[in-house]
Amino acid sequence: MTTVSRWFLLLLVVTMVASCAPKITQLGKASYYADKFKNRPTASGERYKPGRLTAAHRTLPFGTKVTVINRRNGQRVKVVINDRGPFISGRVIDVSKKAARRLGMIRTGVVDVQIKYKRPKSSSRR
Repeated sequence: MTTVSRWFLLLLVVTMVASCAPKITQLGKASYYADKFKNRPTASGERYKPGRLTAAHRTLPFGTKVTVINRRNGQRVKVVINDRGPFISGRVIDVSKKAARRLGMIRTGVVDVQIKYKRPKSSSRR
């Protein structure tokens, strides 16, 4: 086997293993936290800070990293789940103000999104 063939085989194996990681996609609407929640405690115990890339989800474990994609403009941001919500039908995630800016949703307030994340390792939900 030549060196090029070995590298190709290694690359193929690594790609296959990486693509086996279970990823989940959700579609729905996203909103963002109002300024009045600044410094209030979240469900995880952390205080809400508008300048951090955090979000609320109804069921994902705290600490889960989620990619949020604005379906209208393609803007995307990675956030960490540290709160529970949203509790309005059709909404799948509430994001911090910084994340909302990156998604280009400050003026509209609510946008259609796709969220992606790896399947949580534990089934414990808070």
